[in-house]
Amino acid sequence: MPMEKIEFPGSRGATLAARLDRPSGPVLAYALFAHCFTCTKDIFAAGRIARSLTEHGIAVLRFDFTGLGHSDGEFANTDFSSNVDDLKAAAAHMRAALEAPSILIGHSLGGAAVLAAAGEVPEAEAVATIGAPYDPAHVAHLFEAHREEIEREGEAEVRLVGRPFRIRKQFLDDIAGQNQQARIAALRKALLVFHAPRDAIVGIDNAGLIFQAAKHPKSFVSLDDADHLLSRREDADYVADVLAAWVTRYLEAPAEEDLAARMAPSKGAVRVTETGNGRFQQTVQMGRNRILADEPESVGGMDSGGSPYDLLLAGLGACTSMTLRMYADRKGWPLERVSVTLSHDRVHAEDCADCEAGDRRIDRIRRRISISGNLDADQHDRLVEIADKCPVHRTLTSEVRIETEVEDRKE
Repeated sequence: MPMEKIEFPGSRGATLAARLDRPSGPVLAYALFAHCFTCTKDIFAAGRIARSLTEHGIAVLRFDFTGLGHSDGEFANTDFSSNVDDLKAAAAHMRAALEAPSILIGHSLGGAAVLAAAGEVPEAEAVATIGAPYDPAHVAHLFEAHREEIEREGEAEVRLVGRPFRIRKQFLDDIAGQNQQARIAALRKALLVFHAPRDAIVGIDNAGLIFQAAKHPKSFVSLDDADHLLSRREDADYVADVLAAWVTRYLEAPAEEDLAARMAPSKGAVRVTETGNGRFQQTVQMGRNRILADEPESVGGMDSGGSPYDLLLAGLGACTSMTLRMYADRKGWPLERVSVTLSHDRVHAEDCADCEAGDRRIDRIRRRISISGNLDADQHDRLVEIADKCPVHRTLTSEVRIETEVEDRKE
């Protein structure tokens, strides 16, 4: 997914750092993601959810709240209300520079902030929370041992997730004064509540209270034994996939035929685009179909898709099998199944009997064809001969000219 770094002014004047993840094709909608308390935009779950949404044509903006991650400002000067205002500032920036978000997503306290801000983002059609507290005051238990010092001194240093944070009395006063029940009841947007029954940070009863306060349409999805931060990949993947499927119900999407035309490269073309995930991962678009390309872990990739040479061999193998099928069907021969196994390596030309002489290396593709069916010997041999007539085989063994054009540079 193509990524763009963005900065915009936060609610209290600090410059906030954001990341915009775009789909490789046209943007069908924009989503705004709010991270959990003391987390950052780069938490694993946020990245996985953003990646899944981009695969459905949805761009995702995630940002660091004031004083966190790469954003400027002092965390000690923030509170829940300032987080809500930062969210509204992010939505305003999207409205002015991109397009207003039609989807709001919040994780943990970010979920509570999304519920509080949603009423002031009129363009938002759908809201999703993940492990969110019903009442923002729920986070007060994280520094209960320091409450007396905070009340007496006006502030205290508290260690959260292994890092020191300065919490001031204004933070406690602010979360105590929030009226979430009224906000949720007045939401008037589609709501999806994700929560794990065994969440040790925010209890499952919070999900019940949010669900009861909200009007329809509303949905609840249990995350079984997932932890609060969705630190297991399979849990983050599940949330991402369900969210991506759910949200499309509430977007004004074009007809399927029009959508395919808008998302696809021109007829006969293949578009390959970096996803921004890992060093090498690419999205390969072929008409309305998409696959991933990558490199093995041994060379720094994630092994999430075929390597460039894997895809080259796949093209030759598919063309070989299809050509044999077309020929056998035209002849009326009883061909049941074709399977093609290919490998690629480089050998010295002097080791290859059919190669030009010279002390140099050449590419060698080994192709093993398995043919099954009630075929006689002549039919079998003829199909083996036909394999060399597949169009991709002819392309690879003929002189190929590659012409490169560079698009105009985008400032």
